[in-house]
Amino acid sequence: MGISMPLTIAEYARGALFGLAAVSIWSGGIVAVGLGLRTSLTPWDIAAVRFAVAGLLLLPYVLRKGLALDRLGRCGLAAIVLGGGAPVLLSNAGLLFAPAAHAGALYPGVMPLMVAVLAAIMLGESFTATKRLGFALILPGVCAIGFFSGGTLGAQQNIGHAFFLGSGIAFAFYTVAMRRARLDGLHAAAIAAVGALLLYMPVYWMIVGTTSLAKAAWTDIALQALVQGLLTATISYVLYGRAVGILGASSGAAFAALCPAMTALMAIPVLGEWPGTIDWAAIIAISAGVYIVSGGPLAGQWVCSWGGRPPPGR
Repeated sequence: MGISMPLTIAEYARGALFGLAAVSIWSGGIVAVGLGLRTSLTPWDIAAVRFAVAGLLLLPYVLRKGLALDRLGRCGLAAIVLGGGAPVLLSNAGLLFAPAAHAGALYPGVMPLMVAVLAAIMLGESFTATKRLGFALILPGVCAIGFFSGGTLGAQQNIGHAFFLGSGIAFAFYTVAMRRARLDGLHAAAIAAVGALLLYMPVYWMIVGTTSLAKAAWTDIALQALVQGLLTATISYVLYGRAVGILGASSGAAFAALCPAMTALMAIPVLGEWPGTIDWAAIIAISAGVYIVSGGPLAGQWVCSWGGRPPPGR
């Protein structure tokens, strides 16, 4: 791909708003999963509710628009379906071994770096000095929130960490496949949702059946249906797709790194958990890093003032 023109301030603002809206929903979704796991719901029940609601909601759209095989190809279609659904299962499985704080750091926090690497290989997006500086701020920040906010490392937790990293890799393939095919956010979200519905639900019914959900309170199921099925699996994917379409794959994905920081902020009113000194420092570092990686209007000037010379593309 050729070098794209620099973003105007208005274009960046639009892309940034879409990215911030998406990550706000993701952060709320993590908090909602935490609340759901305090009830009789299991991680697999929450995934089933998410896939069923989103898949049925978006099925008419897929029937009308198709699978976009002419643009995605078989590999691209697999990347959309598996990359859109597998992160939910992998992160839920990881929560059986490691704390939610580690999930918030290792899945959405590290995913932008994986997208940047894949985008450089598959899309020809340059890994500029600006992006390198941004990631140098993001990675220590997400690690600080994940590993210094509570909990201790151990062999069992490493299993969870592997699942979380797998989630990030899977969603990175989703992001790059969507960008490469120039698929709009709604179409990509619909294909992923329907694919997850068709692949996961039969397995869930065979293994778990209806007894688990039947025991749960309808209010608990309704909350997960709203947050996971409608907001997280549908609306946030559309918003994320718009951010990637405007900013580029690696720049749009950078906003996912805000998820640990936003989750920490949301935990103040919802869970009564106040960030510590390290958390606040990490939040500031992550926010600055996301602004730089995503192509903020002043980012290039900062790098140039430190001796860098970023190219005009994003």
